[in-house]
Amino acid sequence: MTPQYKKIFSISIKIAIVVFAFWFIYVKLIANNDLKKFISLLTAMPKSQIWTILSIVIALMLINWGLEAVKWKRLIKQVEPISIWLAIESVFCGLTWAVFTPNRLGEYGGRVFFLSPKRRIVGVVAMAVGNIGQLVLTNFFGAIAVCIFIYRFTPIDHRLFLAVCAIAIGFCLFFIIFFFNIKWLNGILLSMRFTRKYKKFYSILARYKKTELLKILLFCLARYFVFSTQYFIMFLWLIPELRFLDIMMLVSILFFVQSSLPSLDLLDIGIRSVTALFFFKYVTQQNTAVVACIASIWLINIIIPAILGSYFVFKLNFFGSNQRT
Repeated sequence: MTPQYKKIFSISIKIAIVVFAFWFIYVKLIANNDLKKFISLLTAMPKSQIWTILSIVIALMLINWGLEAVKWKRLIKQVEPISIWLAIESVFCGLTWAVFTPNRLGEYGGRVFFLSPKRRIVGVVAMAVGNIGQLVLTNFFGAIAVCIFIYRFTPIDHRLFLAVCAIAIGFCLFFIIFFFNIKWLNGILLSMRFTRKYKKFYSILARYKKTELLKILLFCLARYFVFSTQYFIMFLWLIPELRFLDIMMLVSILFFVQSSLPSLDLLDIGIRSVTALFFFKYVTQQNTAVVACIASIWLINIIIPAILGSYFVFKLNFFGSNQRT
């Protein structure tokens, strides 16, 4: 393929990605009744209060994805050192790809195409390490929250409850031990003949030491704290009678359930709303406010970043090095 054809093909792909993402976003926003409920709730509130709360939540969104960019920079330094700004660009670009791909798989492509071609597949493995770290914390706090929920709201024999707690503890320990020994996965893959020929792509797993993995996990923890705070602010604002500890428990369960279900980012709002209604019914009957909270966070954390990321899609270089045009 000549350079001219490569350029035309590259521009065509970028335009297709952005158009496809915006079309998905437009269709979902138009059909989103939960978001309409959120807007209707705002009409009865003082404008100064609305701007203050939403500004704080949007600022937390930027902090959340900023932390993800710093985490990505640390992860990828084992493969190809990048600047913090390039990390931010790649994170937001990945969010644009994620909105129309199952289980956010497009996010991998949106990021690694900012790397030089020979390092992109290894970059996918590095990104997976960060995602596993986030999953470890989601499962850890989620399992604890489920135990608390069962204890408070489910009539259950105490021996069965202790068994559930034991399973939850084992579940948490498994994920923590696995993450801090992720190099075991490298050994497992090397032991299989048909995967051995791809070792140059996954051998990076052996490079992550426990101290580096701890730092990555701390970034994951900071992100977990930030997006949890967004939910706390919105729920306490729209449903002030809720107790802080109840929100903490139910939000952790919400994250836990979401991480276990396959979905598209744009369809995920329906899953989030159904899940939230099921669990929050134990502490409040304000169903409209519950789905409004979920819809507002979905809009701020997923849709707005995806729109911002569309600008960075045009900075991708599919065929060249990381020196983008």
